[in-house]
Amino acid sequence: MIPIRDENRSQTTPHVTRMLIIANVTIFLVLWLSDTLLLENVPSLESAVWNFGEIPAYIISGQRLYTVFTSMFLHADFIHLGGNMLFLYVFGDNVEDAFGHGRYVAFYLLSGIIASIVYLSSVIYTSDWRAFYAPTIGASGAIAGVLGAYLVMYPTARILTLIFIGWVYIVPIPAIFFLGLWFVYQMLYGMLALGLEVVTGVAYWAHIGGFVAGIFFGLVWRGRRRTSVTQ
Repeated sequence: MIPIRDENRSQTTPHVTRMLIIANVTIFLVLWLSDTLLLENVPSLESAVWNFGEIPAYIISGQRLYTVFTSMFLHADFIHLGGNMLFLYVFGDNVEDAFGHGRYVAFYLLSGIIASIVYLSSVIYTSDWRAFYAPTIGASGAIAGVLGAYLVMYPTARILTLIFIGWVYIVPIPAIFFLGLWFVYQMLYGMLALGLEVVTGVAYWAHIGGFVAGIFFGLVWRGRRRTSVTQ
């Protein structure tokens, strides 16, 4: 299932969401062009991943803690980047509208940090040495926070979704079903990765951690919004 857009119009211009998308796309393109054109004084994509990606072995030992932040703005390829930015584009504007621009920035980054902590915990649990030294990159942990907040704030909003069942269909699906299925998928593969102790190439537990964090912050802020309206 691929989301195209939601039918939930934002009341404000999503400046932060747009800037996050621009930042992620710009960083990737600069690094990709460095690989393609061999630009001087610009690191290659591979070197950026190893220098600014989150490597559990370093983080656990208290080194290179800045990579918890920098890793959120790195992507492996166009598909990785495109998938993340599509989800941020579809769901980010309404969450930003609900939180406000400033709080949304803090929420986004905090969700990404919590996602990293949960992922690191899963790596320690598996005791798989390969996962300890594999760099983790991508905005998906923070974006999962956006998805969690969207779920509790706009559960009935309909998401126009591409579905492939022998043919291509565009179907409006309530957010609670679309995002609920997405989360179940992450949980199943996350548990599978723990049970088999294998490196899947996808940080499912970062997605799980970010999503749960988003649900928590979404519920907290939704309650405050209701209180302020009542008063």
